[in-house]
Amino acid sequence: MEITVKQLLQALSNVDDPDLKKDIVTLGMVQHIDITPDKIYFEVELTTPACPMKDMIQHACTTAVRHFISKDIALEIKMTSRVTGQERHELKGIKNIIAIASGKGGVGKSTIAVNLALALAKTGAKTGLLDADIYGPSIPTMLGLHKSPLEMKEVNGKNLMVPIDKFGIKSISVGLIVEPGQAIVWRGPMISSALRQLMNDVDWGDLDYLIIDLPPGTGDIQLTLCQNFPLTGVVLVTTPQQVALDDAEKAAAMFNMPMIKVPLLGVVENMSWFTPPELPENKYYIFGKGGGQKLATQFEIELLGQIPLSIPVGKGGDEGVPIIASNNDILSNAFNEMAGQVARQVSIINSMKSQNAIPA
Repeated sequence: MEITVKQLLQALSNVDDPDLKKDIVTLGMVQHIDITPDKIYFEVELTTPACPMKDMIQHACTTAVRHFISKDIALEIKMTSRVTGQERHELKGIKNIIAIASGKGGVGKSTIAVNLALALAKTGAKTGLLDADIYGPSIPTMLGLHKSPLEMKEVNGKNLMVPIDKFGIKSISVGLIVEPGQAIVWRGPMISSALRQLMNDVDWGDLDYLIIDLPPGTGDIQLTLCQNFPLTGVVLVTTPQQVALDDAEKAAAMFNMPMIKVPLLGVVENMSWFTPPELPENKYYIFGKGGGQKLATQFEIELLGQIPLSIPVGKGGDEGVPIIASNNDILSNAFNEMAGQVARQVSIINSMKSQNAIPA
């Protein structure tokens, strides 16, 4: 009996994307079908290469074909991806802008931003990283960029900065413009102008994700970014400690203000626990326990990940080799899982906006 494309699509219409709440046929995710008497081939185009549900969707497709069509025919399913994004009048080549924010300093926000960018790039996504912490730029140190000269390029008659490509991501920072150790003493208008320049006067090219490492707090940089650029969403970084949670709560409230209203993608709890290398089964909750989940519950958002306190993570940042770029698979796993959850929330928000469920 000949198997038709219509039969295959009917079978696959029973497979739902668990995040987008529709079947993969309706969502247009089934591509490049090729059916012969001996074999069925098709591709499933995910909304991000970092999709944490990839294996589950592939297994569901296999089950649907075996149940509704044939138990015996050869089956090949290729999982591909095309990152979804939002329509932008400026920065057209950038599909998603994700801000990494915290209420206070010292919670590891830059560590999260750097390793998130590298983890997304590792999946195949085109990723950029902008260090918007004007007063305390740390990205050049964390990526080992201080000796990398900043170059200029003329594009359509305009001089643009060329971001430095390292570890598979494009990076720019005000720390690459000023001398190391030089104090940046700028008032609010100069800071806002510097941010607009770092966004607009850089040859970013095509990016799936631009990660922006914000300064701590709720000041000029945050307001300038939210009011001038179309953010996809914000990741809040905190430690479990109550003093960090109090400040993170204020940051979350700012992004929820009607005049700003940027979607909160979720919370990353950093320094969640400490595990000594000689006692790998033990967890010591040095800064408390459950704070990140408490904040996520309060604002009805996701807990995107819990990152343990680890000497190699801090050392990697100091030496310019982030943990994701090292060979430490055990420590990298937490960041990889976090990146998958961030990409997942971005896909959900983009899907909702495309359905006009969220005002653009």
